[in-house]
Amino acid sequence: MTQKTSQANGLAYKDAGVDYSKIDPLKISAQQAARETAGNLAGLGYREIAASRGESAYVVDMGDVLLASITECLGTKVLIADAMRAVTGKTYFDNLAQDTLAMAINDIITVGATPMSVQAYWAAGSSAWFDDKERARDLVQGWKAACDRCGVTWGGGETPSLGGVVEANTIDLAASCIGVIKPRERLTLQDKLAAGDNIVLLAASGIHANGVSLARKLATQIEGGYSAKLSDGRLYGDALLDATVLYSPATEALFAAGIIPHYIANITGHGWRKIMRHAAELTYRFHTVPPVPPVLAFIQQNVGMSDTDAYGTFNMGAGFALYVDAKDADKTVAVAKAAGFEAWNAGVVEAGAKSVVIEPLDVIFTADDMHLRA
Repeated sequence: MTQKTSQANGLAYKDAGVDYSKIDPLKISAQQAARETAGNLAGLGYREIAASRGESAYVVDMGDVLLASITECLGTKVLIADAMRAVTGKTYFDNLAQDTLAMAINDIITVGATPMSVQAYWAAGSSAWFDDKERARDLVQGWKAACDRCGVTWGGGETPSLGGVVEANTIDLAASCIGVIKPRERLTLQDKLAAGDNIVLLAASGIHANGVSLARKLATQIEGGYSAKLSDGRLYGDALLDATVLYSPATEALFAAGIIPHYIANITGHGWRKIMRHAAELTYRFHTVPPVPPVLAFIQQNVGMSDTDAYGTFNMGAGFALYVDAKDADKTVAVAKAAGFEAWNAGVVEAGAKSVVIEPLDVIFTADDMHLRA
């Protein structure tokens, strides 16, 4: 990577307890062990789509349909909501519900799936957490609203009380999702992406739910903490709690318009490095960079992050990437905008070494900067 600078507040993502160099090896080890279980599907008459290993969702060939599945958790964003309630009086748990579902739904649609059903996992540190009726109401209503936005059914879930594992006055939110890929031609995995494709980026609403640990750490080191003012006049903590965008209405609109992306990436942990998630040796060159949300610009400035560090950690305004045939790029932008998403035809896929080249910022990520595959 280029442009390494020191942090003004002495902070890097690993200082907030998140070090992907330690986490990713476990992911790779788990992938290796999981791959050895694939043969267990044969007894049911099914088989896995091997190319989905290492992708954002796992796909099983069931004959008439392809079935996709995913499990995701929200992370530490609930701690910001708890802190901000004392400031604004809002619980924010309606937004957190959408955040949690977005973690699962935005992953499952990357393989071309239509999300079908979700399950909730709400693990509280104490049964007393559920005594707060306003907070519990907002969580339930927000969860249902996000389901309705994406046209999925809420099948059920689990609400354990895990004293000693989860802190007493907080909760760990997670979701699983099942989706169907029908017709099979909608599968967006390894075999379609090619040099010459264009990359359409869809706007993020803010930090979404990645890089939150660093954002929380920063709040302890700046004047005003979560009540610090952003350039647009909003409170830092309030802006951090903007709900993650649900992108499935955009992908469904594309399919309805006859556009099947060649590949899709959900820009979450690892920031823009996720753009080179595909296994192929290809270069992803960007000529356009979306506007950076004020909350992310605030974090970058106050932490003192270089553009390389910021774009390698946060979405920086681009929450989703669609890789499409060049002839479909302008139509993809138009369809996305008609569905309510800001979109840019921002880059192109080229033959060459695996890398992400952000030309306006002189930032380059190489294959050495991300290790997600076994």
